[in-house]
Amino acid sequence: MLDWDDLRFFLALARSGSLSAAARDLRVAQSTVGRRLGSLEASLGVRLLNRTPDGYMPTLAGEEVRAQAEKLEAEALSLERTVAGRDTRLAGLVRVTCAETIASYLLAPCLAALHAEHPDMMVELISNPRELSLAMREAEISVRLTRSDQHDLVVRKIGSLGFGLYAAPAYLDRQGEPDYAAGCSGHHLITQLDDIQDAAQASWLADLAPRARIAVQTNSHEAAVLTALHGGGLACLARFRGDRESGLTRLITQSPPPSTGIWLVVHRDNRHTARIRTVLSHITDSVHALAEALSPNVRKSSGEKQVG
Repeated sequence: MLDWDDLRFFLALARSGSLSAAARDLRVAQSTVGRRLGSLEASLGVRLLNRTPDGYMPTLAGEEVRAQAEKLEAEALSLERTVAGRDTRLAGLVRVTCAETIASYLLAPCLAALHAEHPDMMVELISNPRELSLAMREAEISVRLTRSDQHDLVVRKIGSLGFGLYAAPAYLDRQGEPDYAAGCSGHHLITQLDDIQDAAQASWLADLAPRARIAVQTNSHEAAVLTALHGGGLACLARFRGDRESGLTRLITQSPPPSTGIWLVVHRDNRHTARIRTVLSHITDSVHALAEALSPNVRKSSGEKQVG
């Protein structure tokens, strides 16, 4: 008789192609993933995955098993969501996923206040560079900076993030003020690959400073903030982070960097569950209360410097 847990481990490995990635997603040891795969293959009497230089790849039998297992998984998840939607208690676990900077500086403070109001509820705040699947119940709520268009998700824009160009005063003393007309020649850039910045801000910075040299590139917005703070160069940063650092100067540019939306996402089958609705409302209210700090009007202030 097949063990559903063995199928679950097989699916994680087939999707990720890596023992370490599957183990991380399932929160178990790599040896457990390998043992579960061996158990399933022994039960079926056939090899399901081949180990290749590019990772674990399904065999023909593995592809057939994966297709059937995904159907079973979808039915099981749908049943769980239907049952969970009838839960009216303000108690239990709610998993929220988002980017690291959003988790640390936006959600952590508001969720601390939530627990004070509802002590029987527990929120698991998961910062992850990839978008966890709400359909696969990797999380119940996602705070995203790009709009999702999957038909089974309910998506609501709850705010915006404003950005600005920042540098440390020591860096400006050393390199001089950036000359935008000259493409910021002689300057260094701190660019970002992911986290809370998207292609719009990256393109804006590339157009603003085409003759500057990229000194540091990172997938962490927090790393970009600290690199700029220590004089590493010019960085396009979220205003709610850059403005709070006294060691950074926000520079006036001819046009501000484009903002990005803050989207609250929940699976349609979960949106009426009491504890999930409570967390959704709390996050929404917190973002609305911080609207001016998250996306302030671009204007000159005591921490702002006109250059170029």
